[in-house]
Amino acid sequence: MASLDGSLRRRLGLVDSVVIGLGAGIFAALAPAAASAGSWLLVALALAVYTLVAVATLSVLGSAGLAEATGPLARMVSAAGVPAAAPVVRIGAVVAAAGSLLALILGVSRTVLAMARDRYLPGALAAVHPRFGVPHRAELVVGAIVAVVAALFDVCAAIGFSSFTVLFYYLIANISAATLTADENRPPRWIPVVGAVGCVVVGFALPLGSVLAGLGALILGAALYALGERYR
Repeated sequence: MASLDGSLRRRLGLVDSVVIGLGAGIFAALAPAAASAGSWLLVALALAVYTLVAVATLSVLGSAGLAEATGPLARMVSAAGVPAAAPVVRIGAVVAAAGSLLALILGVSRTVLAMARDRYLPGALAAVHPRFGVPHRAELVVGAIVAVVAALFDVCAAIGFSSFTVLFYYLIANISAATLTADENRPPRWIPVVGAVGCVVVGFALPLGSVLAGLGALILGAALYALGERYR
């Protein structure tokens, strides 16, 4: 992260915050039955934490200091007069990043499982462990790919690329939500519209390299899908 350009860091941070909000919109649009008061409270708390951290960091470091910091939260607590808390913050960041990574691996592996069942990926990846009931092969493959990317490629570029593609499938989800009928618990029309516009705006606010890499991957995926459909 030390070599991460300040402008890129700010924009990736913005994407992290906005994606939480866009995800909340999709949650409301596609899972109204699950939108209990408790669930909305958790979403509100997550957004509040993001907002408080952003305000506190900007207040202490300023925009220029935040752009230059390789460990902004640790630097923020040190600048605020509590340097002893910096190691705790770093440990918390590692735990949070690891938890997020594991959650994403679990989610992506289930997507791989579904695609394998539909024959868009090798059928061997559709295997489910007889004892634990998890798609163990898909999880191992996804974990291996993540490890290779983290070891051999620029992590910052991978984050930007990932952010763009995530926002793209959120865009698809919002557009899909807009097609629901009243009998399908259609959300208010403005929710998917705002979500879709937000995905486009934030996605194209990313660095040009991340946008081009994401578009290239999406075009390649669409081409492979069309080719697969032709010969299925």
